[in-house]
Amino acid sequence: MATSLFEKKLKQQIQERLSPATPGVQVQVFQMGKKVCDIELGETFPYYDLASLTKIIFTVQAFMKAFEEKRWDLNSRVQDFCPWFPYENVLIKDCLTHSSGLPWWAPLYQKLDLTTSSLNRWVEGGRIIRGMEVMRSEASVYSDIGFIVLGHVLEAMYSLPLLENWSRLKDDFYSRSTLNFHPENKPPYPIKQYAPTERCSWRNKILQGEVHDDNSWSFGGVAPQAGLFGSVDDVSWYGLLLRSQLRGISKTSIRQKTAQLFSSRARPRGKGDWALGYMMPTPGTASAGSYFSLYSIGHTGFTGTSLWYDPSQDLLVTILSNRVFLGRENKEFASLRPQIHNWVVEGLKRKA
Repeated sequence: MATSLFEKKLKQQIQERLSPATPGVQVQVFQMGKKVCDIELGETFPYYDLASLTKIIFTVQAFMKAFEEKRWDLNSRVQDFCPWFPYENVLIKDCLTHSSGLPWWAPLYQKLDLTTSSLNRWVEGGRIIRGMEVMRSEASVYSDIGFIVLGHVLEAMYSLPLLENWSRLKDDFYSRSTLNFHPENKPPYPIKQYAPTERCSWRNKILQGEVHDDNSWSFGGVAPQAGLFGSVDDVSWYGLLLRSQLRGISKTSIRQKTAQLFSSRARPRGKGDWALGYMMPTPGTASAGSYFSLYSIGHTGFTGTSLWYDPSQDLLVTILSNRVFLGRENKEFASLRPQIHNWVVEGLKRKA
């Protein structure tokens, strides 16, 4: 397909800032459901570690589905499904909005016996979380631990292991995609097809086709907070599915009313920019740049991934990269990503 003037300009803008930020990047843009941009720069790969995009592609969609099935409501407590969880006032929606008071992260992988089965490690991770202190505050504090708890809740809701929950969700929502976890950290395709993330000091290798997230890897590569791999087409497919749910034209079981509930602001302004599991733009520092409306929803991934959808502009932007290959402390990509979104919006205005 011929490259449009819009794509050529965007490639030029990104290229000038690419090398210090990431080895390569893929960008897709959809306006009113139609693809208007599909570009890649630098060294790119068919499949990427999607990192925390797992939260919205898997976990949030799974809880939307369970909500439709009336398995839980906004007053449901974690303890209703996981009696072992010691804090009776923590709600499921608190974990989705990162307002549970659970720690933002903990090195669970350092406390697990990696010689035991992945199932044993997942169960032991829950036991470790059971001993953590909940420290409530007025403001949301991003918490991977809260999403790990949601994984245990999901298993209890359906009496199914996490991977089986994913398999059923994929059959219903993503059957035509290559989205997948890599159980036991074993990729289904040759590793050269996966973007390498980082040379890991404790795993003693460059991670390629194995999840970068330490805790997810220690659980055997299947987790509610990270672990999915996929292509840029896969992630955009998810974004278009989300769009269809919000517009009431989805063929899935998710009603427009439910999709809109989950995508609406769930925290007071100034206390956290969160819908039910989705990020919302924080004015001045949004990873979606300056032009995406405050009604936008999306998420970022630590490895250098993101998806944002603005229902006001009917605009979807998917970005995949392996920015952590240049070192997890490299902050260049964090400034490039919002700029890409700005260039997209500015370019579309010129195009119009």
